[in-house]
Amino acid sequence: MDWEFLLTSLIVVASPGTGVLFTLAAGLSRGGRASVIAAFGCTLGIVPHMLAAVLGLAALMHTSAIAFEAVKWLGVAYLLYMAWNTLRQRGALKVEREVSAHSAFEITATAVMVNLLNPKLSIFFLAFLPQFVDAGENPALPQMLQLSAVFMLMTFVVFAIYGLFAAAVRDHVVTRPKVMTWLRRGFAAAFVGLGARLALTEH
Repeated sequence: MDWEFLLTSLIVVASPGTGVLFTLAAGLSRGGRASVIAAFGCTLGIVPHMLAAVLGLAALMHTSAIAFEAVKWLGVAYLLYMAWNTLRQRGALKVEREVSAHSAFEITATAVMVNLLNPKLSIFFLAFLPQFVDAGENPALPQMLQLSAVFMLMTFVVFAIYGLFAAAVRDHVVTRPKVMTWLRRGFAAAFVGLGARLALTEH
């Protein structure tokens, strides 16, 4: 495995983004189990982008301005929806002592959507992964799948670490209503900010 691939992937995965933000919120509001579920959901959300890159659909979206814009604005709308739910004490920062089966499904579904509606992930897989595929080795498909699997594993581990750290300080946060209020405002503002940044992304 190329160390440059591992290092670059780690930088990309560890950089604060929507998935990291959602996993942190899950850990703070619902505990360690919820943060791991969120990390798993965010990792699942990468699968469609990986398959699109492998099958060449990402290239189609990259060349089609209409397709790119459609996914981009769906992503922006979803981030604004998450910001609104956060302010209403629902969604990302909904405080729960125990995570029920219904809540686990809700967390997973939201986490999947967070990454599914991020068009930059498709472009990332399209432009990034092929650089580390050895053209001299055939076939290229197993190499792409192996690199994608490593990237996904790294995503899960790093996000889970973020979430478990947040869960570790949870008891010092959820028992303070004023702190939770400001956290909700901060997370909502962060979701809006990420939505604005996505809106400004050029094709």
